[in-house]
Amino acid sequence: MPDRSREIIIAMTGASGAAYGLRLVQRLARSGIAMHLLFSEAARVVLQQECDLTLPDSREQCAEQLASRLEIDPQRLQCPELNNWFSPAASGSSGIRQMVVVPCSMGTLGRIAGGMSDNLIERAADVILKERRQLILVPRETPLSSIHLENMLKLSRLGATLIPAMPGFYHRPANVEAMVDFVVDRIIDQLQIANAEAPRWGA
Repeated sequence: MPDRSREIIIAMTGASGAAYGLRLVQRLARSGIAMHLLFSEAARVVLQQECDLTLPDSREQCAEQLASRLEIDPQRLQCPELNNWFSPAASGSSGIRQMVVVPCSMGTLGRIAGGMSDNLIERAADVILKERRQLILVPRETPLSSIHLENMLKLSRLGATLIPAMPGFYHRPANVEAMVDFVVDRIIDQLQIANAEAPRWGA
């Protein structure tokens, strides 16, 4: 079995904030991390709307197009279909230990909280939770209903880490990219990946 200690599942769903997911993929690939990328149908719509990025259905073409857009090595990326139950993301025996859902829609968050496994994103998250590995969810919604808050509390109690897409301003961001990086830096820190470029409080 391949060593998947540094492979990470990255899922993008239909919440606004596609730039967070793309930037995370770019930063991880440049750090030498291999990724299994999962895109919901709604995520594809958001990517086109917010980033002018239309992903092809072909797994190989999807990886190539993303790599070209992000200027990274396509060999770092795998893009399985959401009904591919033979993907390593679908089983705890594959050994993948980390997953990030960014951005995470409230629909996806609720289905993960409910233990749904109707597609590969939900199944992968269910596997990470049942194996007591690291699941990071990056919700992007406002205002939050009591249902949203209860689902987040349930997932936190199950061991998931919630990183809402709330950029800070103490580092005085000069542009949108700096605001995106603020959230991405918090994700990378939680993944325990070296991140020397992140601005630090008091530094």
